Amino acid sequence: MKNRSVARLLYAHPVDMGGMPIRQPLPTQKVEQIDPFLLLHHANIKVPKHIAPSKTGVGPHPHRGFSPVTFIFQGGVHHRDSRGNDSNVYAGGVQWMNAGMGIIHSERPPDDIHEIGGRQEIIQLWINTPAMHKMDQPAYHPLSAEEAPTKTSEDGKVNVRIFSGEVLGVKGPIPSQAVVNSATLEFKKEGKILIPTPAHHNAMIYLLDGKLNIEGFGQVEELHLAHFKNDGDGISLEALEDTRILFLTGKPLDEEVVSHGPFVMNTQTQIMEAMRDYQMGKMGVLIEE
Repeated sequence: MKNRSVARLLYAHPVDMGGMPIRQPLPTQKVEQIDPFLLLHHANIKVPKHIAPSKTGVGPHPHRGFSPVTFIFQGGVHHRDSRGNDSNVYAGGVQWMNAGMGIIHSERPPDDIHEIGGRQEIIQLWINTPAMHKMDQPAYHPLSAEEAPTKTSEDGKVNVRIFSGEVLGVKGPIPSQAVVNSATLEFKKEGKILIPTPAHHNAMIYLLDGKLNIEGFGQVEELHLAHFKNDGDGISLEALEDTRILFLTGKPLDEEVVSHGPFVMNTQTQIMEAMRDYQMGKMGVLIEE
């Protein structure tokens, strides 16, 4: 197996998202997307105690044409949407939504957030949808930590939780419209792992914390995204300290991307149609009680 080399390191710069401090390694001024991955936001927020959890977080907003996916590392997320889905998912789980032709959702801390530490740490990932599926019916797939299959490295120092596609020979239960392999890995110091990757996929890892050595490249520190070249079929990692990462590979769509706010389509006309359909109520209504 030939190890992939690193194409570039992207630092997760602090960004203000409507008053919410987040970190964004993708997109950057230099990198618009790592096809089919459009955006990665990492938030680690102390939820305020003087406001009801149902009034914090992110209120109702629309999406069309891609999958907003939320990986939960601390705390939890209460998802509600205009299709009637209403679900809490806690640390170790994921909320995977194929927005399809259009949906409105909100993402708030769960009501018991302060009983479980009061901190919400999440990654939101935007995965582009193939053109032929952009106007499919929306679908929501919550998955708890207990429901996600796991695998442990040979040295027992790396725990892997698989969500979609196939990682280390283990299939994830979530159906993704783009072909995506996704997993979270928790390393103990000196933990080592070799992850096979499909040669034709784009691949990347994001370090939430800690420090890793990527074989053939060297040291990568927390809050960095490593984007790999398509020059091998494996990624070899060793933790220099306790480290948590998100691991992703995806088959490129090689399609035109036109985005505007919460809509990701293939042409400017389709963006105009999305804005019109949202304003006409065609994406439904979400009234939070």
